[in-house]
Amino acid sequence: MNDINQMQIEFIEPASIELDACPPPLKNRPPWRDAIEYYELQLTGLGRRFFNEVMETIDLIIQFPQLWAQNSEHTRKAVLRKFPYNLVYSILNNKIYIIAVAHQNRVPEYWIDRL
Repeated sequence: MNDINQMQIEFIEPASIELDACPPPLKNRPPWRDAIEYYELQLTGLGRRFFNEVMETIDLIIQFPQLWAQNSEHTRKAVLRKFPYNLVYSILNNKIYIIAVAHQNRVPEYWIDRL
């Protein structure tokens, strides 16, 4: 059994970029924007609230890595409460890997090749 106190977390590079960038634009939509900046432009303080919710969810994943349902054979999906995003993660050798910061209304399982 994994010792929760020893669990480490790591964003794989594409997931780290996703936290910084919105999905690619659709036709006639604005270009990529920093997700936190995007929310901040919508309402002052909203970008910070988005970032805080991501960090709070990561803290919960570290404390209770098995809490969320399996999303696939090797992944679990933590759903953010107030924003339409999921944190897709995998546990391997006492380490939690954040595979995707996935918008819930975008292409499903686009991140599958990252496994």
